[in-house]
Amino acid sequence: MSEDSALNARIHWFARLEHRLHVWRESRARRRGRTATVLPFAGYGGSGWVRVVGRVLIVPPQRRTESGEFASVRGWRSFVGIPVSFASVQITIAGRAHEVVADRGGVVDTVIEAGLPSGWQKFTMSVEGQEPVDATAFIVGDEVDFGVLSDIDDTVMVTALPRPFIAAWNSFVVDEHARLPVPGMAVLLEQLMRQHPGAPMIYLSTGAWNVAPTLTRFMNRHLFPDGSMLLTDWGPTHDRWFRSGREHKLTNLRRLAAEFPHVRWLLIGDDGQHDESIYTEFMQEHPDSVAGVAIRRLSPAEAILAGGRSESDDHSDDSAPWVAASDGAGLRERLTDTGILH
Repeated sequence: MSEDSALNARIHWFARLEHRLHVWRESRARRRGRTATVLPFAGYGGSGWVRVVGRVLIVPPQRRTESGEFASVRGWRSFVGIPVSFASVQITIAGRAHEVVADRGGVVDTVIEAGLPSGWQKFTMSVEGQEPVDATAFIVGDEVDFGVLSDIDDTVMVTALPRPFIAAWNSFVVDEHARLPVPGMAVLLEQLMRQHPGAPMIYLSTGAWNVAPTLTRFMNRHLFPDGSMLLTDWGPTHDRWFRSGREHKLTNLRRLAAEFPHVRWLLIGDDGQHDESIYTEFMQEHPDSVAGVAIRRLSPAEAILAGGRSESDDHSDDSAPWVAASDGAGLRERLTDTGILH
């Protein structure tokens, strides 16, 4: 058996089926004269490098309101776009052009060598000779020693749905203008960014890359601070039906600890099953990388829908403070008591 045949035999049959469907949809769209475009997502970087994130899609046109916003944008529209597998993407940073290849789902997630000043920086991405589009990344200075990482569902955005249906409902059904922020959370995050100038803000979620534009507009509309976004690609992997959300979060936390060993992170999440155990495991592995943990306690109704609360361990002996409250205002008070907020 050849090496390629052996690899195909190991790839989950549903992943192969999904890929064939994408190829068929792409061929059909191209026969209609539609072309690919690259959709950049906010990345991040450090001294001498940038993590560039984006996705190559063939997308249908969307109508706008008179104010320029997308009209009645429901999540399902984000999944109408056709991912372009293994597309060649040109990235131009600091005057130098680089060429990278997207993955099977059209996702670009790569690290490029580039010396950029700290703060938000711009560069361009293009595909198939199309007009370059602007992309951004937050560059963390060597002197920065504090960062904020936050979950999204039930942490900054109210979900209030049974966990098995959260992703599907938020992604396919809910009008983005109807989504509600967790009270006080935007103020909390804004205050953290204001008191720690130069600190990176990372939104880490198990949501699909398809909804990144929707989430970005939601954050802007409700005055959340700008931040880099780390989502995941839905669908099957080489060896399983769906990707592991827990593994996605832990992998990115470990990566951030390795990339920024001088940064201590404030980890923000909720008590709906997973965040507490993920943050506990990460703190045990990397105690010097955690400045504190802030957990939003779900209401009784939210906890029932979420399938219950995670078991609360004793954190009195942890290497960093651990606080909990039902909203952003309560977390602000408790973080002030610990000295993380002034």
